Amino acid sequence: MKPVIPPPPPTAPDHAVSRLRLARLAASAKPFVARGSGGGRCAGCRLVASHCVCALRPRLTTRAGVCLVMGDIEALKPSNTGWLVADVVTDTWAFGWSRTAVDPSLLTLLADPQWQPVLVFPGEFVPPERVVTALPTTAAMGRKPLFVLLDGTWSEARKMFRKSPYLDALPVLSLHPDEVSNYRLRRSARETHFCTSEVAALCLALAGETHAAESLAAWLDVFTTHYLSAKRSAVLDRGSEAHLRLLALDASPTEPGRPASLA
Repeated sequence: MKPVIPPPPPTAPDHAVSRLRLARLAASAKPFVARGSGGGRCAGCRLVASHCVCALRPRLTTRAGVCLVMGDIEALKPSNTGWLVADVVTDTWAFGWSRTAVDPSLLTLLADPQWQPVLVFPGEFVPPERVVTALPTTAAMGRKPLFVLLDGTWSEARKMFRKSPYLDALPVLSLHPDEVSNYRLRRSARETHFCTSEVAALCLALAGETHAAESLAAWLDVFTTHYLSAKRSAVLDRGSEAHLRLLALDASPTEPGRPASLA
């Protein structure tokens, strides 16, 4: 009988948040050690190896793109959900934020004529004339929506919003979802706070990317199930509703729809 050779362990995915994480680690003066790292974490999904979720990771091509402007150590946190956005949406970019400098590649992306960047932020903190209630109509010009998300704690996001003059010219998309956030990985200072992947899913749905939006929401639910199971030393249910929903979406065809109104 031939010996069973186990598959090689997953490697870090080649996406924007993973690359930003590696760059941030290389620039750090001391290693970043996340809580619960004693058992070793998978490089592909950042979960402890026993709860690896890499085999279920969806990967979709969408017409809409996502640009993540991330707080200093967000890309290092195992609970960061911007990573999940980059897992699913092929056209995802990630840039570290600094008050004193801006990555030239970010400015190049925002000026790229193929994209229509829209900054996603609560309208209550923005002058009314800057807030939009629907995606700008740019299809005739061949421009695709690029959702700019500020990925960090609420206080970090407000600071990034106030102190990033290169974002001042962008229209601000203010979301008012009917549902309540299902985010369970960190505590939030605001009851209405949605995590980054939830916001991205809402944006994709508005852009008519229904399949991608549902896949990203299911991916967050599956990741959360694995993350909390490992954290609480609870039995992992790999046949949960979230797992079955993600598998069903992975088997269904992708058909981009029509952008929805925010009104």
